[in-house]
Amino acid sequence: MKIVITAASLFTPLELVESPVVVIEDGRVTAVKPRRQMEVPATTRHFDFPEMVIAPGFIDIHVHGNAGHDVMEGDDSALVAIQRAMAKHGVTSYLPTTVSAPEDRLLSALEHLGKAISRNDNHAGSRPIGIHLEGPFISQAKRGVHPPESLVQPSVQQFERFWQASGGTLRMLTIAPELPGAVETIQAARRLGVHASLGHSNATTDEAQQGIAAGADHATHTFNAMRPLDHRDPGILGVALTHDRLTADIIADGVHVDPSIVKLFLAAKGPERAILITDGISATGMGDGRYKLGALEVEVKGNRCDYHGRLAGSVLTMDRAVRNTMSFAGWTLQQSVRLATSNPGRRLGIADQKGTIIPGADADLVILTTAGELVQTFIAGIPCH
Repeated sequence: MKIVITAASLFTPLELVESPVVVIEDGRVTAVKPRRQMEVPATTRHFDFPEMVIAPGFIDIHVHGNAGHDVMEGDDSALVAIQRAMAKHGVTSYLPTTVSAPEDRLLSALEHLGKAISRNDNHAGSRPIGIHLEGPFISQAKRGVHPPESLVQPSVQQFERFWQASGGTLRMLTIAPELPGAVETIQAARRLGVHASLGHSNATTDEAQQGIAAGADHATHTFNAMRPLDHRDPGILGVALTHDRLTADIIADGVHVDPSIVKLFLAAKGPERAILITDGISATGMGDGRYKLGALEVEVKGNRCDYHGRLAGSVLTMDRAVRNTMSFAGWTLQQSVRLATSNPGRRLGIADQKGTIIPGADADLVILTTAGELVQTFIAGIPCH
């Protein structure tokens, strides 16, 4: 049976379509046209959202957990709970993100996540589309809350062990380019189609440039866990903000960076190279208390997650990040949506499948108010909450 969705407007997100008709069959978009060019087909299941906006489903490339669970738990029911909770905030695809841990635990987590990705189960929730390995190839000086004893020097051999454990599902690697062996590891990752992201790094300008020359194409939670910007020695942050080859992401929660810095970041990276992430942990949606980030116990009060005085992830949701972008930087809803949809889709090389509403793409959609409030999420054309 065909599914048809109509609304007041639609963001592809690069184009605006007024009074759209979206036709879906077998989980994919088959047509997108203004109503003046297409009648609503008969014998269809029709969802109508007057005064609302249709947009692509959000893609979160950096998230550790949700709904009281962590992606490294190694439990299928935990992943289902995380994915259903994220779908309630518009995330239809995501990269489950690991933290540095003892090697046996990290390998076990990668194996479990890789199998879950390969199964591609449909639990009416967000779908994992690859793993983001955040650590252990990061700087001791900028490790954040990653356990110092779990950090290791990058090497091709060690990276390939992680790759094999994941069943070839690694999609992103956060790495400090100044570490011995980092350049060779970045090159090995890129040969396997894994995007190397500069982060948790104390790199100088030259060291960051060497990482880019080796194949790094992204920057992880810009400003956080990075050498501070200096006007004579800009370091990795100066490179992340100005290099045209790099996309970069940011945690727009008003806690990790001040709203004025979000505005500065967006002005520097522009609408094509900026990406929103949540860095959400198990506490997301759960209220104040103590929660897990990997093996760490994190204290949450309000919007702040602390581990012995250091920020430890966030409780940000992606729909809130989109609205914060509108509020902090004065961007329109359409501009802000792009940072959570087509931009991460392009970075991952899946822009023809996800993060867009075009014929042939996956029918992962969200319905929003004009203020960016989430009304409904569709995954493969099916309403999931």
